[in-house]
Amino acid sequence: MPTDSRQPAWFVAGTDTEIGKTLVASALTHACAATGLRTAAMKPVAAGAEWRDGELHNDDVAQLAAADSAGLPRAWTTPYLLREAAAPHIAAALEGVSFDPSHLLACYRRVAAAADAVVVEGVGGFRVPLTDGFDTADLAQLLALPVVLVVGMRLGCISHALLTAEAITARGLTLAGWVANTPAAEMPHLDANIEALAARLPAPLLGRVPRLAQPSAAAAAACLDFTCLPGWPRTGAASL
Repeated sequence: MPTDSRQPAWFVAGTDTEIGKTLVASALTHACAATGLRTAAMKPVAAGAEWRDGELHNDDVAQLAAADSAGLPRAWTTPYLLREAAAPHIAAALEGVSFDPSHLLACYRRVAAAADAVVVEGVGGFRVPLTDGFDTADLAQLLALPVVLVVGMRLGCISHALLTAEAITARGLTLAGWVANTPAAEMPHLDANIEALAARLPAPLLGRVPRLAQPSAAAAAACLDFTCLPGWPRTGAASL
């Protein structure tokens, strides 16, 4: 097994793209760092970067880095940063990049060795192709971390969430908890949808994040309770 079960570490997956996965991952990073642990955030694969001030910049990577308290090299935390805003395997092909699972694992191990806790954010939904024979579900399985599922609360989310939960457990992974995030104007029957998911998903609801006027890791963390997650630090907790 590539991970140390004694170290707090989690994989944040989503039911789709653009549903608030980075916001929740940064909230988890912020909350864990607030306990006093040196917490690192990884987004191993990111697409849609642009040149700013002489270097590639990606908003998701920057948001995670702002919540991170470990300050590790970006070459470790985001080993693959692509310019094209497209599915990773398409962006990689356009830019002549080949994803290497062993390199992804090596970077995770470097980060885990240099930090007390690690939050790893996936890309897009749970199963996004990286190579012909390796996708982001394979990455989650390779890291063998408990999964936090972010559900974008919009029409169709019940089926998306239940199918994603099935895919997570089919890989032998633990669905540790889920978050109801409202990425756009509140959907009709929001409470009823959350109740339906809470009755069917085999993991605790960590909270619901409303549409925030000014989204931030701290604001999202204030809506969530991560203390039931496996490995969550029990001592030395600081207030958020």
